[in-house]
Amino acid sequence: MIRRAVCFLVFAVCLSAPVWPQDPTTTFKVNVRLVRLLATVKDANGQLIGSLNKSDFSVTDNGVPQEIAVFDRQTEQPLSVAVLVDSSASTGIEQHYELASVSKFFKALLFEGNPQDTAALYSFNWVVTLLSSYTRHFARLDTRLKQMHSEGGTSMYDAIFLASGQLELRDGRHVMVIVTDGGDTTSVKTYHQALQAAQMADVVMYPVLVMPITNDAGRNIGGENALTTLSQGTGGRVFKPSAAAELDRAFADILHELRTQYLIGYYPRDVPPSTDRFHTLKVNVRDRNLRVITRSGYYGESNESTKGLGR
Repeated sequence: MIRRAVCFLVFAVCLSAPVWPQDPTTTFKVNVRLVRLLATVKDANGQLIGSLNKSDFSVTDNGVPQEIAVFDRQTEQPLSVAVLVDSSASTGIEQHYELASVSKFFKALLFEGNPQDTAALYSFNWVVTLLSSYTRHFARLDTRLKQMHSEGGTSMYDAIFLASGQLELRDGRHVMVIVTDGGDTTSVKTYHQALQAAQMADVVMYPVLVMPITNDAGRNIGGENALTTLSQGTGGRVFKPSAAAELDRAFADILHELRTQYLIGYYPRDVPPSTDRFHTLKVNVRDRNLRVITRSGYYGESNESTKGLGR
């Protein structure tokens, strides 16, 4: 009797068990990561456009159209802004003006924006120093600024790499402002490592390139080009102020752009594999007279594979 009951139980379990495919090599592609983009839209005159709707945008991931799942106009998501200030010997002449403008930027960011916005301050010469971790205390940031002095070489890529890693752990939007005269002389990390770290952390990068030398002779053109491509790859842009008033304007423009962004999110579907894990992104709008500025792509799993799933 016991044996019969056991047999009946086994038979019942077998009936209730799912029927698995006979082909053990069946593969389904699954990727549940939400990819978030911060986009800025401008017209032909460079004016910011902040009134578009979700239906105005289209997104492709490695050439495949994607369905927008998250959309927020002029996003109110809190900002985490890392400000990296070049304190190498070559910046000594202009540093007074730079620090004064950074102080005004901190004040406007913390007193006029989202009450959850925060800022951190780094300096970099031959070493990278975190002068203040993320905070809303303007006085702390301003005090650290006034303690800076110029000396040594320039480890800009190291600074970007380090700040990106710390930004990646934070909620909300990630922004990096780099105040420098261009070039890198002492970094351990390379340009490509710095760019990859920034893209993995979803950072929008705004280099403020202070150029005391207005002619090409004596300027670090290679460094300027690197900063331009860094900003383009992350959806930001580079500023090249040549006077103190223009420096203040650059920081004001950065804040204006951050207050007029679109947040776009999607779950990658049917994206072809990418051998280097880098996904190329394209964001377009219906009106061809408008220009979308966003990051060029992101690093992630090319497509996670799960074998043997029958559902």
